[in-house]
Amino acid sequence: QRMSDRLAAQIAFLTEADKLKSVYRATNVLDGHRKEDSGSHSWNIALYALILPEQANKDIKLDRVIRMLLIHDLVEIDVGDSPIHGDHDITAMEAAESAAADRIFGLLPDDQAVELRALWNEFEAAESDDAVFAKSIDRVQPVIGNLETNGGTWPEYNVTREQLEDRVGWKVAKGAPAIWEHLKARIAKWFSENGQLRN
Repeated sequence: QRMSDRLAAQIAFLTEADKLKSVYRATNVLDGHRKEDSGSHSWNIALYALILPEQANKDIKLDRVIRMLLIHDLVEIDVGDSPIHGDHDITAMEAAESAAADRIFGLLPDDQAVELRALWNEFEAAESDDAVFAKSIDRVQPVIGNLETNGGTWPEYNVTREQLEDRVGWKVAKGAPAIWEHLKARIAKWFSENGQLRN
């Protein structure tokens, strides 16, 4: 009976997690035909981490990074996506995300609920080497997406090069500095050609 309860809880969690496929982000998919959904985003950045671990500037445990990236946005089932270049009440957003994490991870059997909630907390805190690298990958994927689609949603959000550096650049550079260095020339070129140069 206990194993059957455990499996029922796991399936309930997995069924709930499917809702992430219906949460749409500000970023477009690269062929431009629709907005990216958060489920696709989570898979995509897990793949980024799988392919780019040598870009980490510290020793990381790749399996932990991938696990973090697969679960990091599950709270968006309840709270939606908050674009990095939008205006948000950070305190209210953090409280809502914490309540969502309680509810969603709470669907799992206790041992898995505790383990995944701790992993989610670690990603959010962005202090461990694994979490810093995971955050870097999470932040860089939309930048690459926008570069690959002629600025993507940057014009829509009136993003400047300075904002990109302030809100994204240092977070990428903190865990994967060579990736940010590689992208900086492309970013500078795009902003110079599109008349939004600051600094």
